[in-house]
Amino acid sequence: MIRYTLLFAITLLLAACGPRHTPVPQQSVARIAAMPDRPEPYKMLNWYEKAHNFDQYVFNRTLQGPHLPFIWIDSARHNLHQTAFGMFTVIGDVRQGPRGNAEFHEALNTMGAILGAGLVGIDKTKQDGTNYVRMLQAYFNNDNGWNIMMNNTNPAVAMLGGGYGRDWWYDVFPNVLYYAVCDQFPNVPRADSLQHIIAEQFYKADSVLHGNYDYSYFDYAKMTGMRNHIPYQQDAAAGHAYVLYCAYQKFGDPRYLAGAKSAMDALVKLPESRFYEIFMPFGAYVAARLNAEHGTQYDVGKILDWTFDGCTADNGRKGWGVVAERWGNYDVHGLQGNIIDGGGYAFLMNSFAMAWPLVPLTKYDSRYATAIGKWMLNTANAARLCYPYEIDDAHQWLPGQKDISKNVIAYEGIRKADDYGNERLKGVQPVALGDGPKWIKGQPEVSMLSLYSSAQVGIYGAIIRKTNVDGILQLDCNATDFYQQEGYPTYLYYNPYDSAKDVVFYYDKREAVDLYDALTQQVLAANIQADQTFAIPPKAARLIVVLPAGSKVQQEGSVYSVGKQPVAYAAPDLQQP
Repeated sequence: MIRYTLLFAITLLLAACGPRHTPVPQQSVARIAAMPDRPEPYKMLNWYEKAHNFDQYVFNRTLQGPHLPFIWIDSARHNLHQTAFGMFTVIGDVRQGPRGNAEFHEALNTMGAILGAGLVGIDKTKQDGTNYVRMLQAYFNNDNGWNIMMNNTNPAVAMLGGGYGRDWWYDVFPNVLYYAVCDQFPNVPRADSLQHIIAEQFYKADSVLHGNYDYSYFDYAKMTGMRNHIPYQQDAAAGHAYVLYCAYQKFGDPRYLAGAKSAMDALVKLPESRFYEIFMPFGAYVAARLNAEHGTQYDVGKILDWTFDGCTADNGRKGWGVVAERWGNYDVHGLQGNIIDGGGYAFLMNSFAMAWPLVPLTKYDSRYATAIGKWMLNTANAARLCYPYEIDDAHQWLPGQKDISKNVIAYEGIRKADDYGNERLKGVQPVALGDGPKWIKGQPEVSMLSLYSSAQVGIYGAIIRKTNVDGILQLDCNATDFYQQEGYPTYLYYNPYDSAKDVVFYYDKREAVDLYDALTQQVLAANIQADQTFAIPPKAARLIVVLPAGSKVQQEGSVYSVGKQPVAYAAPDLQQP
């Protein structure tokens, strides 16, 4: 009896001192569950290389020829009285550049390119003697009193396209991008003060809105919601929440944390999905991170369903969600766009941007590791079809003009069926194309090839690496997890096969490390100093955290940590009191 009492006491002591080795129960996302485990035809690009090649080609100001170079200097000196740089939204855009209007360029494009470059290690603060990062500050619109980043530098070019104070996501997303850029490129003069002003504006806006985001856009000068012909964009609340939480992490002001929660409260109280363009997946990320780091109880699964299933409201942007179909002989599962327009129209930029919040989300709510891993395999495979040399000539609009793309400038997106009435493409599914020629009379056909769509390729370039097993990816969960504490390297792997697979973790550092799986709370390999193989069960994921060798992982409440450094977060039903 004494022996059993002692054994029971030891068991309790071990349970109190160390984490339970209970696998994190995986939650499904219905639309991801409908996607194939192994999409076909399959080819995974070297996205890191493509991001570098995009930057090298597009930022070459010495290029000569039709539609070249792709960038120019804007010396109008709006707002902060400094030069800016412009980049064509699409190739040959007649609205822009030295032959069009040098003041018309879009932050979504230029900021996306700078962020993408920074993510793959390109220093844009001193490239060819130019500080492109500081030039982005020209989008801070103080001349009009809004005092936030906007998609254009001034209202005079607003009606040329790209939204200016009339389409909410165009006003909020440049600030999301700018905060990410500032995390990649710290210590740029004046950036901190601009970020602080933006945070103040967003905090005031959320306070004025007071839980009601039923507006087409918001006037940040008058601090009032506005309505026009554009459907209400309630998911702008997720954009506000993202910026405010980043601001809280940067500045430590508790008002910004309160503002982030207030904006999230407005989002989750919606009766249905109001996914408009870009923000809903950011809402899922903020929900997961607030739950993990601040003990809130936001329904991450609901927001993920709203993202993937899309908006079904007749008075919303109906049909905006994630494709889960095979078009013709191509799996196009996982791409984001309109899932009902002409049978479906997926956009490359949106698909790149969606990986930004959803891959790091798995660190904070690991119940969705398997689902997000499967989705990333599908969407990254399908995204390549937007590049002219990655889809056969019979399924694209401009096979004879693709040379100018150098296979780094992609079509704007991919449609289930052509909507231009091209006889050659009648009955063809899918078709790679773009909307550029529709925007304005005189726009060349080559404007289907889109720089704005391709600019954020560095998101994939930073996140995705191939492994020794075809179809199993290594996804860097820290790459786009901005404004986090300096965390341990964390990688998501998903095995789409019906059998277990041995995957090599490539290691080139000197210090010995342990490979800790956050999904099972177990060390898979200890004290490694070279490449190491570990097994992934069939149709399952691993969330590998790279720890210093010999680290002792402790659990306190929902947090697994080494010392004071978080390693992982427990699923809600696995949290210890």
